[in-house]
Amino acid sequence: MTHSALSKKSLFAAGPAAGTGFTVADYLLTRLKQLNVTDVFQIPGDYVKHFTQALEHFDGINTIGAINELDAAYAADAYARTRGLAAVSLQFGVSTYSALNAIAGAWVERSPIVVISATPGADMRDITDMYDVLFHHSTGDLDADRKVYENVTVRAITLSTNVGAAEQIDELLIDAITQKRPVYIACYKEVWGQPCSRPPKTALKPRVTHSPELALRNAVDQAWTQITQAKQPLIFAGVEILRFGLSELLQQIIDASGFLYTTTSLGKTVLDEKGDKFIGTYSDAASIESVREVVQASDCVLTLGTILTDDYLVFIESKYADMVLADTAGIRAGYFKYGDVTMQDFMQALLAKFKASDAYPIKAKAPPQPKYPQPWAGNSDPAYDAKSQVITYNRFFEHTMKFLQDHKLLKDIVMTYGVSSAMYVATNCYGLSQGSFIASAAWQCIGFETGAAAGAQLGSGKRAWTVAGDGGFMMVCQSLSTLARNRLNAVIFVMSNQVYAIEQVYVDMAAFRPGPKHRFDAFDILPGWDYLALAKAFGAEGIRVETVDALKAELPRIAAIKDKPVLVEVVIPQKDLPGQMYRLGSE
Repeated sequence: MTHSALSKKSLFAAGPAAGTGFTVADYLLTRLKQLNVTDVFQIPGDYVKHFTQALEHFDGINTIGAINELDAAYAADAYARTRGLAAVSLQFGVSTYSALNAIAGAWVERSPIVVISATPGADMRDITDMYDVLFHHSTGDLDADRKVYENVTVRAITLSTNVGAAEQIDELLIDAITQKRPVYIACYKEVWGQPCSRPPKTALKPRVTHSPELALRNAVDQAWTQITQAKQPLIFAGVEILRFGLSELLQQIIDASGFLYTTTSLGKTVLDEKGDKFIGTYSDAASIESVREVVQASDCVLTLGTILTDDYLVFIESKYADMVLADTAGIRAGYFKYGDVTMQDFMQALLAKFKASDAYPIKAKAPPQPKYPQPWAGNSDPAYDAKSQVITYNRFFEHTMKFLQDHKLLKDIVMTYGVSSAMYVATNCYGLSQGSFIASAAWQCIGFETGAAAGAQLGSGKRAWTVAGDGGFMMVCQSLSTLARNRLNAVIFVMSNQVYAIEQVYVDMAAFRPGPKHRFDAFDILPGWDYLALAKAFGAEGIRVETVDALKAELPRIAAIKDKPVLVEVVIPQKDLPGQMYRLGSE
């Protein structure tokens, strides 16, 4: 082999050019479009160039160029939650590793993302074998990306040839839409540009698994025994109901049983939050009092599609034996487990039981939903009771929610949250539409909300209404540029207190006490930023509010902005401790 054959330029020119006929990249893009993926988030790179070039010229799918990998992957996660499937294209090594945190969150929270990449090609691998060359972005193991992603995907594959590529892509996508979790696909860099047959015109469908008849009967009979003996039954619904398209079935069960229902924080808005059966979202000690009382009094909790995190340890410890649980891992009724019974089969069988019984539906009514200014007035930090113009976490929600309700805007927004004090306060909201609350409530990722805003808005067609802590916003502030670049009018409210408040709650809540002797730990102190200057630099509208009246005055202007993002710095006291967080931190 000559020295010229080893040149970097010749290596990257090798392989068929994208756009020459129908390619492997075109096949994947066509399949994605059939599954209603009309936007692909992207970080470019030389190895993956054949895919990115095909994407740029592919009719019907928009390229959403992101600023960094977390920006792209958080956006893809939110897009998948609102659209049902998402895709993100990343460079080998340096990009895939940077995006790993976001994809892990999607794995935990059941969000199906297709992670697309490319590796050094066949020629490069030969050179590595002969000359021990370490190619850029590589650890030395050219399969390391796939091995890493095997831990946070339902399938991870690398295609070394176009032979059989169509069949492997189909299987991969079916895995994603069946299990509602991420998948990973890379090709040798030349393979994305190689010829491929066109797919059928019918979209791929999820696999359907049915339960063994006897196992299903046993599970339902055991559950029915517990349900019919209950005096105060309750339905506890989670995010898997939404992910797997079972919301209508859940509503039918509520109607047929007459049971009241609540949701997890992650599962908030599995249904429209209307009617007299919804008691409010249950977020353990962060819940409002009436919700906690109903949950504590329940003697049979029909727990459907929930991901039970350590936010619910008190609930699990007190209600384990009283639970009838159905999720993607199987069914549990009390202490009896049925791992091969599917959640959908179980729910359909229970529905038939309720419909056939003269004892149902029961007559139960949820406590009246709190009217403005509750529940936030009752949870606001009492240290500021005499200072009515000071914005606290709860006063912020009190006034923004009133504005959204009064102007009938709740149906037009999708809320996005990372883990923060604001997220727990927001779980007290009522009146939201189905699928309009997105939160990193299980993976609990600080910063998720700002990156997620673009995907939430593009996926849902609704305006992203985002509340971030300043620490979370600082982690992914470049996402504001992605919003501006795509002329998305998402609103990012930054709760500006210059500390990691949620972190300090769990480290030492005494820091929130008044007086200079009670200090935040040094690692929880943040730098001061000029948010207005940052908004201008990124092409967003910048607003700063320091009083309740200023917030109320700016909300109509925020609502009227149509073609660019809005960054709102909401100045709050460093030591504001909302009641929701005080109760959580005191457990």
